[in-house]
Amino acid sequence: MAESGDGVPLCNTCGEQIGVNANGEPFVACHHCDFPICKSCYDFYINEGRSECLRCGTPYIYEDKITENNDTEASGNQSTIAPEFSNPQDVGLHARHVSTVSTVEEEGNDESGGNPIWKNRVESWKSKDKKNKKKKEKEKKEEPKAENEAPIPPEQQHMEEIQPSSEGAEPLSRVIPVPRTKILPYRIVIIMRLIILGLFFHYRVTNPVESAYPLWMTSVICEIWFAYSWVLDQFPKWSPINRETYLDRLSARFEREGEPNELSAVDFFVSTVDPLKEPPLITANTVLSILAVDYPVDKVSCYVSDDGAAMLTFESLVETAEFARKWVPFCKKYSIEPRAPEFYFSQKIDYLKDKIHPSFVKERRAMKRDYEEYKVRVNALVSKALKTPEEGWTMQDGTPWPGNKTRDHPGMIQVFLGSSGAHDIEGNELPRLVYVSREKRPGYQHHKKAGAENALVRVSAVLTNAPFILNLDCDHYVNNSKAVREAMCFLMDPQVGRDVCYVQFPQRFDGIDRSDRYANRNIVFFDVNMKGLDGIQGPVYVGTGCVFNRQALYGYSPPSMSNLPRSSSSCCCCPSKKSTKDASEMFRDAKREELDAAIFNLKDIDNYDEHERSMLISQRSFEKTFGLSSVFIESTLMDNGGVPESVNSSTLIKEAIHVIGCGYEEKTEWGKEIGWIYGSVTEDILTGFKMQCRGWRSIYCVPTRPAFKGSAPINLSDRLHQVLRWALGSVEIFLSRHCPLWYGYGGGRLKGLQRLAYINTIVYPFTSLPLIAYCCLPAICLLTGKFIIPTLSNVASVLFLGLFLSIIVTSVLELRWSGVSIEDLWRNEQFWVIGGVSAHLFAVFQGFLKMLAGVDTNFTVTAKAADDTEFGELYMIKWTTLLIPPTTLIVINIVGVVAGFSDALNGGYESWGPLFGKVFFAFWVIFHLYPFLKGLMGRQNRTPTIVVLWSVLLASVFSLIWVKINPFVSKVDSTTISQQCIAIDC
Repeated sequence: MAESGDGVPLCNTCGEQIGVNANGEPFVACHHCDFPICKSCYDFYINEGRSECLRCGTPYIYEDKITENNDTEASGNQSTIAPEFSNPQDVGLHARHVSTVSTVEEEGNDESGGNPIWKNRVESWKSKDKKNKKKKEKEKKEEPKAENEAPIPPEQQHMEEIQPSSEGAEPLSRVIPVPRTKILPYRIVIIMRLIILGLFFHYRVTNPVESAYPLWMTSVICEIWFAYSWVLDQFPKWSPINRETYLDRLSARFEREGEPNELSAVDFFVSTVDPLKEPPLITANTVLSILAVDYPVDKVSCYVSDDGAAMLTFESLVETAEFARKWVPFCKKYSIEPRAPEFYFSQKIDYLKDKIHPSFVKERRAMKRDYEEYKVRVNALVSKALKTPEEGWTMQDGTPWPGNKTRDHPGMIQVFLGSSGAHDIEGNELPRLVYVSREKRPGYQHHKKAGAENALVRVSAVLTNAPFILNLDCDHYVNNSKAVREAMCFLMDPQVGRDVCYVQFPQRFDGIDRSDRYANRNIVFFDVNMKGLDGIQGPVYVGTGCVFNRQALYGYSPPSMSNLPRSSSSCCCCPSKKSTKDASEMFRDAKREELDAAIFNLKDIDNYDEHERSMLISQRSFEKTFGLSSVFIESTLMDNGGVPESVNSSTLIKEAIHVIGCGYEEKTEWGKEIGWIYGSVTEDILTGFKMQCRGWRSIYCVPTRPAFKGSAPINLSDRLHQVLRWALGSVEIFLSRHCPLWYGYGGGRLKGLQRLAYINTIVYPFTSLPLIAYCCLPAICLLTGKFIIPTLSNVASVLFLGLFLSIIVTSVLELRWSGVSIEDLWRNEQFWVIGGVSAHLFAVFQGFLKMLAGVDTNFTVTAKAADDTEFGELYMIKWTTLLIPPTTLIVINIVGVVAGFSDALNGGYESWGPLFGKVFFAFWVIFHLYPFLKGLMGRQNRTPTIVVLWSVLLASVFSLIWVKINPFVSKVDSTTISQQCIAIDC
C-alpha cells in the first residue's frame, strides 16, 4: 500500500491521502480487503453505480447517496451532483480509472498524480458535461408532475432502474452439476488410486531387481512420469458440470413484439488459405450455413479470409452470394436443418418428417436442382484453376488479379451482400458477406492463421464492430441454426456473461467410420475433459466453433476485476520482485494502464469534438497498442459494438484496407497482448490461456443438436500429421515465455486446477520418451529372460491387484457420469499410445530443433493409393517417417514373444510361470498398436515397402546389437569360470 511521507495511506485512484471519517479515523471503503480509496473517489464510484470493491468484489456498505441527492434536488437550491465534485479540478482528478498498476511514467509525475495536460483536458470536458447535466435537470424540474402520482421512494426507484421485468429477470441458463451418486464414488476412487500409487512406488523403489538393474530403473522412471501425467489429466476433471440454456427466455427478453430487436450483433470469421487443398465448395457450404443462421439478418456479418489471395476463392464467393439469394429464404421458410446444402441434401433421413407445407416437396426439388447447377459452376471454376496462365489470372473487366503473387500483393476487400447489397428472391435483406485478403509483402512476418484472424478482427471492427465474434474453420459448417442463440444465453446474461471471454462448442465430425479407428472424434476430450474444465474456469479454446467477447480479444481484464498488477503479466516464477522485470515489460504495463485510463474517461465524456478526440488518441499512446487507425481505436471504446457515429461511412473501406496492411502491426501489441497470440502453431491454446490469466472465464456449451460439424482426416498418415502439428505447438509453448509452468502467477487469477490442465496440454508430448522406452521393455525382457519386477510377495500382489482395479473402476465411473461409451474410451487409449510413440516423439525433437537451433524440419506426406468406395480415404496408404517407430515396436515385440515361447519350450515346465507376465506385457503393447497395424496393412493388406524395409532393418540392427552387448545380463569374467571348472569333480 502506497503511503505519503507522514505515513498516511494514499488513494489508489488519484494518489491523494485517503483522509479520515467522521470519527477521525482513516477512511476505509472496503472493510473486507482495506483497498485504499479516498472519500471523494469512493463517492464518485457510488454515484456512478459501482457498488463493489474493485479489488475483491465485495459490495460496499454505504449510505444511500441517491436519497441524499434526491433530498438536495427537492430543496431546489443545489445541483444533483455530489458536492465533492462541485470543483472541476476534483472531477478531473477523481475520474481516472482505478488501477493497482504502478507504471513507469507515473513515477515521474507530480504529486497530484497523473499527466497535468491530460488532467486539464479531462477537467474541461467534465466541466462541459456537468453544465449539460445541470441544464437537463433544470428542464426536468420544470416539467409538471402528475397530481395523483404517488411518490416513489428513492430505494425502490433505484431498484426499478436496475431490475428488469419479472419475465426478463429469469436466468437464461443454468448449471446442472453431476449427481452426487455419480460424482462422489468417482472422487473417492481417485483418492484411493492416489494412495495406492504412493504405496506402489514405495514398493517399486525399495525392491530393486539386482539382476536387471538398468531395466528396473528405466521402468520405475517411466512409471513415475506416467503417474505425474495421470495427475495432470485426472484432477482437472474433479468437478464436471453440464449446462442448460433457455432460448425462449432469450427471445422474451430481447425480442419483444413491437419493439426493436435487442440481440447483440455477431461477426462470423471463416479462414481459408489454399482452395486446392480446402475445396471452395466446402468453404461455400460453411458460408451458406452462416448466412442462413436463425438470427436477425442485420446483426449477422460473415467475413471470409482468403490468406492465399486466390482468384478461385473470390469467384466462388461471387457464385455463393448469388445462390444465397435462393437458399437463405428457403431455409428460413421451412426451418431446414442443417443449413449447409451439401450436407442437407446428402443426409439419409425422411426429409418430409414434420413438414406440413404443401409446396415443400416442389420447392425442395427445385432447390436441389439449383444447387446441382451451382455445384457445376463452382467445379468448373476449380477445373479452370488447376492450370495457372503464364501471365497470371485476369478479372472479368480485363485487369490483372491483384493476388497473382500470393506473397506479394495488396490488401483486398469486397462486400457482396448486406444492407446496400442484393436482397434475396423474396426482397428481404441478407446478412453482410465480406471477402478479405490481407496485404502481404516480402520481408514481413505474417503469422499464418493467427495473423489472418487478427486482420479480420480489425476489418470487422471498422465495418461492423459487432460485440461478439464467432470463428470457424472453412470446413466447419453451422449444423444447428440456433447455435448463436445458445451462445447468447451466456454472453448476454448480465449475471453470467459479464466475465465470460468466450463460449466454446464441442467439435463434431462427419464422414468418420463407425469404429472411429484413430479416435478422430476425440470424444473423451470433448465430453469428459472439457466438462471437467467447465467446472473450474472454463474450457480451453480449440481453434474453431467459439464465440468471443470482442473486449476480451483486446487484452482487457474482466469488468468485475481491477487491472492486473504489473507483476501479473510477468513470466517469472517470483513476480513480486521488481528487479526480475525488465524494462520492456515495465513499459508495456505502463502503457496498458494509460490505455485503460483513457478508455474510462472517453466512455464517461459525451462532449468532445473530433480535434480533441484525435489529440487524445495520440497523447495517450493508443497507437502503440492498437496501431495507427483512429477509426479502429474509437471502435475499441464501444462495449456494445456498432460503428462510431463520428466516422465518415464513405471512408470505411479505405480505413479497412489500411488496417490489413502488412506493416500495420509493427511496434504494436497485436499478437503479444491483443487478439490471437503469436508464437505457436497452436495459437488457440495460447490465446485462451492469456485470457484466463487475466481473470476471464469461459463457458462450454453442448446443445442437444451439435452446433457445428466439420471434417477430419480419417487415414492414418493424415491423422498422425494432424497430431504432430498439435504436439509441436505444445512444445513451442513449453519453450516460450508463455509456458503455464511459470507464466502468469502474479495476478493470481488462473485457478490451480485450470493451470494443471494447461500444463497438461503443453507437457503431454514429452510422455513419448518414457512411453517408447516402456513399450520396448517387454521385448527386452523376453529376449534376455529378465524382468522388471522381482518375485511378488503377498503384499506386493495385493498392491498390483489394487492398482489394476483402481484403474478399471476409475474408468467405469468416468464413463458413468460422462455418458461416453467404453469403445470410445478404448480407442482413445489406443491412439494415445500410437500418437505417443510416433507424432509426439517427432514433435519433441522438431520443437527443440526449431526453438533452440532455428532448424525447421518438415515431414512430407505423399499419397500412394485410394479407393473410390465409402470411407475409401480410410484405406489410403501414404508414406511418412512417422510410421517407422510404431512399426518397429510391433516387430520387436512380436519377435520377443516368439523368442519367449521358444525359450519356454526348451526350458521345461518351470519356464512357463515367469513367461506369463512378460508375454502379457508384450501383448499390452501389441493390442494398443493394433489400429496402427490394421491401418498400415490397408484393405488388401498392402504396406509400403519402404516401411517394411526400415522396420525390419531397425529391428535386425537392434537384435544384433543386443546379442553383442547383452547389457542387462550379469557379467561373469573368465577367471571365475575357470575356477568353477577346476572345482568340478569329474
